[in-house]
Amino acid sequence: MIDELNKRKDLQKTPQQDLSGSNDTGSDPSVFFLTGIPGLEALHPWISIPFCSMFSVALLGNCTLLYVIKTEPSLHQPMFHFLAMLAVIDLVLSTTTVPKILSIFWFNSREISFNACLVQMFFLHSFSIMQSAVLLAMAFDRYVAICNPLRYATILTNSVIAKIGLVALARAVLLMVPLPFLLRRLPYCGSHVIAHCYCEHMAMVNLACANTMFNNIYGIIVALFIVGLDLMFISLSYVKILRTVLSLASKEEQLKAFGTCVAHLCAILVVYTPVVLSSTIHRFGHQVAPHIHILLANFYLLFPPMMNPIVYGVKNKQIRDRVLLLFRGKSF
Repeated sequence: MIDELNKRKDLQKTPQQDLSGSNDTGSDPSVFFLTGIPGLEALHPWISIPFCSMFSVALLGNCTLLYVIKTEPSLHQPMFHFLAMLAVIDLVLSTTTVPKILSIFWFNSREISFNACLVQMFFLHSFSIMQSAVLLAMAFDRYVAICNPLRYATILTNSVIAKIGLVALARAVLLMVPLPFLLRRLPYCGSHVIAHCYCEHMAMVNLACANTMFNNIYGIIVALFIVGLDLMFISLSYVKILRTVLSLASKEEQLKAFGTCVAHLCAILVVYTPVVLSSTIHRFGHQVAPHIHILLANFYLLFPPMMNPIVYGVKNKQIRDRVLLLFRGKSF
């Protein structure tokens, strides 16, 4: 999220040997340099192996998931429409950042233009906000399916699903549009080295040689608003779901009803656990090495896109059977 990995300015000013000439005040303000993972530069080629593997699995898994949902009529249901949205978001988050990260690891290609940095940051934070909104929409889907099953088809119509998607997109764009303009107004007269693998809001703010209080406050407010509000409504949905499930007559009915929520609960844990860990370590783990912060931030970008299609593929029989047939070269 926006406030994660809020680095100290002295960390941002730690120059790499091959970038030392770029840290001078007179260097081109339209060019920045990404360090990769500070302190682990010698291990970049080895670190790239799991990064590339997870990226490949994420691309294959999410593209397969989208293809299966599109081509299988039985999957044209609200839950799978939301799952398709999540797959698209995962693909955008991965492709926005990982190719540049791998180019740093493989080719030492650290240079990035200021405009490209702003674009990467905008897509990264916007789609992270959309990801949270879609997880909330999926919680609402489970709430309606379990607590109001007879009205499920009338409440979650295709038009309602489309409106939910548009609202999620509009919320993300409206909250993130100010960031590029706020960053453009700041002077960058010192170091142009971003001690990170990609451009994110606070990493860029910490390079500015001006008062950045407004940027800091705006970032914190947006992060608390998104994570706090979405998690509150997701929790409320599951409290109501749990009450309904426990009111069912038999144990078998209870397990069957709650079993439909397992994949979504796993997705929530996969997405929010790295965020909470990063935030906690950042605020309370002052002795933690900087590369741990960066690795956790990358874990947040790589792990959910890789795991979401696997989780839903394993837990959902319709998706699992269709994928098996697809890879066996068969069709319905």
